Amino acid sequence: MDRRNFLRAGAIAGVGATVSKGEALAAEVRSKAAAIVSGKDDRTARIAFIGVGLRGQEHLRIMLRREDTIIPAICDIDANNLAIARKMIADSGRPAAAEFTGSERAFEDMLERDDIDGVIIATPWLWHTKMAVAAMKAGKYAGVEVSAANTMEECWDLVNTYEETGKPCMIMENVCYRRDVMAIMNMVRENLFGEMVHLECGYQHDLRAVKFNNGTQAYGGGVEFGDNAFSEAKWRTLHSVHRNGDLYPTHGIGPVAVYTNINRGNRFVSLTSTASKGRGLHDYVVANGGRDHPNASVDFKLGDVITTVIQTQNGESIIVSHDTNLPRPYSLGFRVQGTKGIWMDVNRSLMIEGLTPQHAWTPAEEWLEKYDHPLWKKYEADATGAGHGGMDYFVDHAFVESVKRGLDTPLDAYDAAAWSAISPLSEASIAAGSAPQAFPDFTRGLWMKRKPVFALGDDY
Repeated sequence: MDRRNFLRAGAIAGVGATVSKGEALAAEVRSKAAAIVSGKDDRTARIAFIGVGLRGQEHLRIMLRREDTIIPAICDIDANNLAIARKMIADSGRPAAAEFTGSERAFEDMLERDDIDGVIIATPWLWHTKMAVAAMKAGKYAGVEVSAANTMEECWDLVNTYEETGKPCMIMENVCYRRDVMAIMNMVRENLFGEMVHLECGYQHDLRAVKFNNGTQAYGGGVEFGDNAFSEAKWRTLHSVHRNGDLYPTHGIGPVAVYTNINRGNRFVSLTSTASKGRGLHDYVVANGGRDHPNASVDFKLGDVITTVIQTQNGESIIVSHDTNLPRPYSLGFRVQGTKGIWMDVNRSLMIEGLTPQHAWTPAEEWLEKYDHPLWKKYEADATGAGHGGMDYFVDHAFVESVKRGLDTPLDAYDAAAWSAISPLSEASIAAGSAPQAFPDFTRGLWMKRKPVFALGDDY
């Protein structure tokens, strides 16, 4: 697809497809797209930040490296986070950003400013939807970290606000931009694996040292959580105390959803989820704090391994795993299997019928190099040094370019809702003895005519 057709498709399939703004909004977006295609786009994006902790600082660092961004304001309730962000901005030679703090609702005051185009939200999970909705209602693009929502109500809040305001909401799922993931996406789109049949993914990452941290040791130590803890341990561990389901599905399901054209010719139909017993967090506390430590008596509700099976409209089966409380190497567990072959990232190997030895694994490196995505070839130098192997650069780049061009984001509110809905639906399935749960159609039927747009342009 050439650039003109990509922009036109993005306009029609994205913001122009919202039900409340109708053809007037679609015409406005198409007009902006046409203007950009016909001339050089030299605009800047004015990006503010809600949350400048560890994750927010990485987004800020990338934005400060760009020549097309302005940072008018930052917001955080933690004075130390603000001080670090303030120094980052000063060290970059930029003007100081206005600071908002002192209250959990301080972000609402920041959103009243008229010099903000988009907002990056990198805060504890319970605030993601509230802040994204507030940003859209304030007329700003919302870039919300993962997961975007915790409940079905929040998923609908994202979709309804997007449709009512016409302001895009991008789920900032960086793994969609991982280099090997994008190369495999090219191979899927070129039918190397044949018709998609079965896929696997997940979040398999030993986070015990992140969930317990007393702040007196280097990041990743101690057995404290809640008010006495440091960074994510202040809030993330509480979800493991009170919830039993796939709490963090989007790193895995994001790429798989792109491979299977979810919300764009396909959709999730139903899921079932099963939880193992939970032992990992208790054992970690005992091993590092002793049996008499107060946290050794905490009843952690989260099962150590959550296994979810999703059925799609087009007949694919998808297994999604959540495994963060046991000792293990990191893996997102990708498996892409079609009528002509298979790829698995755990062994970095593939097999393609007629092109590689039959019934044997072939190292994937040469194939990944051959099908390396054009965006990585074009922006590799710019992505060097960015977080998570460079993929953080690409997710921020897509957000900035969408803001500058006045177009919808390649990952949108419908994606944010469908991917995040796995969490509450898995909780409901487990609570009901692994009973099937139906996915709502967040697009209200638009999935049947929306076309894929992710990474089909020459810029983002």
